[in-house]
Amino acid sequence: PNDKISSLMASGDIIQIKKGLYVVSEDYRSKKISKEIIANLIFGPSYLSLDFALSYYGIIPERVAITTSITTKRGKYFSTTFGNFYYIHASYEYYSIGISHEKIEDKFNFLIASPEKALCDKIVFTKKLHLNNIQSMQKFLFEDLRIDLHHIKSLNFSIIEDCISLNFKQKELILLLETLKKTT
Repeated sequence: PNDKISSLMASGDIIQIKKGLYVVSEDYRSKKISKEIIANLIFGPSYLSLDFALSYYGIIPERVAITTSITTKRGKYFSTTFGNFYYIHASYEYYSIGISHEKIEDKFNFLIASPEKALCDKIVFTKKLHLNNIQSMQKFLFEDLRIDLHHIKSLNFSIIEDCISLNFKQKELILLLETLKKTT
């Protein structure tokens, strides 16, 4: 099988994403490869989160260059022909909160953080983030991230409360919850 794989790669019929994971070349497929599906397949268990998820839901206006996911395994980085994929470690207890199943074309499933969990992940996993009052949280959310206010009304605060209960950056997550409740 390795000789056949090498031959198909040399001829350009398949493209290696990582060892053991390949896709057929554009000549043999009619649809674009989904970064969401690739991110879940490259390294798992994992779910998409942080800026990627916030952008996916339209909560932040920016397009993101690195596809970021949360995993229960050790953090890892992959640079592929389909983009850069970064995986951040989280404990199993924290990992399991607020994961959504999304579908592409009613066929392909992938895991992504709920909007609330993506916000919590952004705060929990952003280093050197100094949020000590509601004003600094408002600045972070509405000036730095440029969060679209109309999305806040539909957030499920119980997911944020579940994250708070695990004591990871608890003070900052309580500030997040207070700020969001004050804004709605």
